[in-house]
Amino acid sequence: MDLTIFTTPEAWISLITLTFLEIVLGVDNIVFISITTNRLPKDKQHIGRKLGLAGALVMRCLFLCFASWLVHLTFVLVDINVGAFHHPLSIRDVVMLAGGAYLIYKGIMELKEMLALTEVKAEHSAEHKERHALGLPQAVSTIMVMDIVFSIDSVITAVGLAEHLIVMIAAVIIAIVIMMVFIDPISEFINAHAEMKILALVFIAAIGVLLVLDSLGITTGIEVLDMHLEKLMVYFAMVFAVVLELIQMRYNGNLARYQQERAEEEAGASGSAAQE
Repeated sequence: MDLTIFTTPEAWISLITLTFLEIVLGVDNIVFISITTNRLPKDKQHIGRKLGLAGALVMRCLFLCFASWLVHLTFVLVDINVGAFHHPLSIRDVVMLAGGAYLIYKGIMELKEMLALTEVKAEHSAEHKERHALGLPQAVSTIMVMDIVFSIDSVITAVGLAEHLIVMIAAVIIAIVIMMVFIDPISEFINAHAEMKILALVFIAAIGVLLVLDSLGITTGIEVLDMHLEKLMVYFAMVFAVVLELIQMRYNGNLARYQQERAEEEAGASGSAAQE
């Protein structure tokens, strides 16, 4: 392991850039971890998030070790010709297609359960709670497996931005340690606000759609920071939606406090008038 590469400015620029991208691309993973560990008993959710991220770190580092091999899996398995559409489907494309399809399925199914008030019913029904609850090993293993799907895009981005595996792994370790520090407040915030969870699930499904389109070669071909323009647009839309939702939540909070203060003032005025 040659650590002398860190004496070059290129390595540090790659490390900082990759760390930032890993954190940004890891938001969807945090959302999935939050949703998955939310099905654990309350006393196990904290350790479930930490173990889930630790497992994700191991899986991502192992995945990075095969990153160069993965992005070179361009051997064509099937040559798709449907009308004017032509696309040679490689092993890499099949992996992304399967992963994207699962994300779409997972996002839609979780949304259906939320709209059916499954979690609300679970709080009042032992039968629902038992049916949808997860054990700690099952939750951690699910997170570890799903991290492979979530990390496909970030691994390919890492290979495109950095030449040395040690730089990629260092960036992943730094990013996941940062996420470990903040995952509890992020998870609790998401769980406390149903609208944010719905937004997050839509985000997961949208990422799945992007992976499926990318696997079929349906892209603009425009890249920024070695990421397709479509993905950057989705991230921008999600950031905009989150900011808008936060502003709405702040307004609702201020309005509720104002109405409470007005009610207390009116109650105080009515009590004073009654005493007089």
